[in-house]
Amino acid sequence: MELILLRHGKAENGYPGGDAVRGLVEKGRQQARGAAKAAKAARQLPSIVLTSPLLRARQTAEIFCEEAGIPGPIIQSWLSCGMSASQAANELVAYQDFESVMLVGHEPDFSQLIDWFLGCGCGGVEVKKGAMACLLIRPPSQRGQLQWLVPPALLG
Repeated sequence: MELILLRHGKAENGYPGGDAVRGLVEKGRQQARGAAKAAKAARQLPSIVLTSPLLRARQTAEIFCEEAGIPGPIIQSWLSCGMSASQAANELVAYQDFESVMLVGHEPDFSQLIDWFLGCGCGGVEVKKGAMACLLIRPPSQRGQLQWLVPPALLG
């Protein structure tokens, strides 16, 4: 399967209600729309979108799906901040029949997930806000190949 990672867009810096309810700012909404337009143009739309329950990730996923014209995201608690790579790999087994799965979530979780699937543990990958990456994986295998990583500046 292709595993597409979309880090949430730029969000509010601080919010009295706490981290879980920080919403996207206009730049973050633009990043989500830009990611969808780029994915659509490249014919890289996911079969299914899974998102963290945190507001900024949910908003990113919802905007992406709406702009791409695909079904809305499915909220998954395991995508919350602090997700472990091995847990994500175990959860992805349930989606192994999908051609491509998009995860919308957070850092440093995505960088660690990429490192884990590449087997390098080098810490040399950073997924910026609004960036997308794609790995080719075969659950339940614990290895994958990086297909592409696109910074938000190139997504519009």
